[in-house]
Parts: sequence; structure tokens; C-alpha cells
Amino acid sequence: MDFRCGDNVFPAELPPERVLAVLRPQGISPAGAPEELVERALDGCADQLSRFQAGEKVVIVTSDITRATGSEVYLPILVDRLNRAGIPDRDIEIVIALGIHRKQTEPEHRKILGSLFGRIRVSDHDCDDPGQLIYLGNTSTGVPVELNRTVAEADRLILTGTVTFHYFAGFGGGRKSILPGVASRKSCMASHFAVLNPGEGTGKSKLAVTANLEGNPVHQAMYEACAMRPPEFILNTVLSADKKIVAAFAGDWREAHREGCSFLSAHFSYPVAELADLVVVSCGGFPKDINTIQAHKSMEYGSHALKPGGVMILLAECRDGHGNPTFFNWFGYPTCAELETALRRRYEINGQTAWSVKEKAGRFRVILVTSLPEEEVRTMGMTPARDLKQALDLAADWLPKDYTSYLIPEGGAVLPVLK
Repeated sequence: MDFRCGDNVFPAELPPERVLAVLRPQGISPAGAPEELVERALDGCADQLSRFQAGEKVVIVTSDITRATGSEVYLPILVDRLNRAGIPDRDIEIVIALGIHRKQTEPEHRKILGSLFGRIRVSDHDCDDPGQLIYLGNTSTGVPVELNRTVAEADRLILTGTVTFHYFAGFGGGRKSILPGVASRKSCMASHFAVLNPGEGTGKSKLAVTANLEGNPVHQAMYEACAMRPPEFILNTVLSADKKIVAAFAGDWREAHREGCSFLSAHFSYPVAELADLVVVSCGGFPKDINTIQAHKSMEYGSHALKPGGVMILLAECRDGHGNPTFFNWFGYPTCAELETALRRRYEINGQTAWSVKEKAGRFRVILVTSLPEEEVRTMGMTPARDLKQALDLAADWLPKDYTSYLIPEGGAVLPVLK
């Protein structure tokens, strides 16, 4: 069994009797080529498209380059459907849902739009430009909903993206294209702050977890925001580990998203009968392990298969460092409690991810195979290793002689679920 770290490949040399299972997504036989899946999904939106009228301005929201969605496949098909419904290219605009991310480069726009680049108008959402934003009201918990003006004022709105697991919103996709996708920085921060329970020192909501929507306060904020500016319909894909479209869902923004979440859970969860003493998990190599923030997803999912106090070996090169200049600063707080207090005073999404890393590094012994400086790894509460062999040697000192383990070569693509 080989594990990727950046561009390197390391063999995992464990005794077979110590390995409970290799965790991978369940095999999927797509019901057609990616284009066929998208066409079939959009066939179910014929009634909605029949209500579009010539002269109306149509806005399509899609994800930025940090979210592989298959947009280069589905956007041309979607625009063709709009053209056939009487909407010319000049009345269509694609808005990139950046959330609080940076603007996209021209090559990135080319990749996102595929054959549509240079043909259809494209703009990047700017969460910090008040002239681009419009206030729609507050959610039931007081989250202000300030959205991209082009999106909010469109005659017809279509949301697109991909359904993924999300470590505190439950799932990506659907309503998330509105908040945080095309919302103000203030709205983004307020919605993500909902991950924390009310009251100092009360920690994170137990319902704001991976693969859960019911009672999830972060999902609820996003859901209510989307209800303030509902789209005509959504088009969401599900991708395989190698970023190919294996399913597509289109229709009502609530129902189609739920269908996508159910499909993802059915095919990308892995039931485990017991927790293990050791989990060896790779992000899957570059670019999936490009930085610490991206690597956290594999760390989070892999932790679901690990006993309290167990050992995790995480392979994440992180050639671009941590992924945000403020991320590492949050580890200046010695304890999770102190970091939480700081988050409540000045919430940042990067701080939330840092808190999640620190919390897992406290619950487990985490050995990080990485190119990050050793002192930075130790500051984050983890033990550095240069390769998988050294990591396994270090783990041996912490494991019982009859230890059990799970091997997860594509950690961001599979969620262990204890049955």
C-alpha cells in the first residue's frame, strides 16, 4: 500500500494482521459520461427553464478554483439550455463565488469556464466592496445577510457547485453558494461563528459536524440566507477522488441538495465496526496537500476512525505553507480554551480551522509527514517526520503491541463512520 505526500510516494510497511481495513470510497459506476449525467439532471428542470423569458438577465453562480466542481463540463451545457430557452449570451453573467478568497487569475477563469471563456461575461465576487453588496435582512439568529448585488438583483438566478463533506457545515454545495459564496465578509464571519455554542468556554456545537445538517446552526444560517434570495434551481455535482463527475443533481435548491448529500453519504462514507489505535492517512498528494488548511480535511475525516488517545500519521507536504498568512498565528495561544476565547473576541475562519487542528492534536498523537519547518509542526501540537518510515518508527513507541490500524490513502475523499 503506497501513500502520496506531495510528489513523493511512500510504502506503508505494516504487518497485515495489524490492518483492519483500507478505507476507500465505495466503487461507483456512473450512469453515463459526465456530460450525460449533467444533461439528464437538467432535463428535470424543463419546467423552470420554460418560465425564463427573452430580455431577462440570468446570473449563474459557480465556485472558485479552490473547489473542483466539473464546471468546465456543466457550464457550457447549462448555457446551451439557456440559449435554447431564448436567453442570449449577452444576458448571461457568471459570478465566481469567492466567499472571502482572493480574486481569480485569467488562467483560473479559463479553467472554470472551459469553452465559455471569452464568450460569457464573468465577474469575481468581492466580499469587501460595499458598492457590490446589498443587505437583505437578518437570519433568525441575527446573522446579517449582505449579498452580491448582481446576484441579488438578477431576474433569474442559478446556483452551481459540488456536494462535498464539510467539517462544520455538514455538507458543501447548495445553499453554500449564497452564504458564504457571494456574501460580505461580515456575513461570512457571522455565519461561521455559529459553530461556537453561546457562552464563553462552551466550545463547538456538537451538531456542527461533518455530514450532519439536522440542527446544525451553521447550516441553518446558510439555509435561511439562501431562502432570502432563492435560485430558480441549482445544479450540483458529486466528484470522484480523481475529480471526475460521477453524479449530478438539479432542481429545487433544497431537494436537489438533499439528494446530493444522500448520494455522497452513501458512496463516500466507509462504515467501520471499531475504532483503531493507529490511522495512517494521506491527503492524496499534490495539490490536495498544498497547505495546512487544505490538509486539515483529511485530518478531520481520518480522526473519525481513531480511538481517543490513538496515533494518527498524516501525510501532507504543505509546500505552500499554511494557506493563509494569519493561520499559524493562532497557535500562539497555548491551549484550546485560550484560542477559543480569542476566537470569540475576534472571529476568523482561519482561526476556527486552527482551533480544530489544535483540538485534534490534543485528543490524539499526531505525526505529520511534511515539508513544514519542524518547530512550526511542534508549535501546532504535532510531531514532525520526514517520511512514512520515520513516522511509523515514532508511532511504535506509542502503540500497544497488539495495535489495530486503518489505512486511508485518499483522506479527503472518504469519511469513516462508526457503526
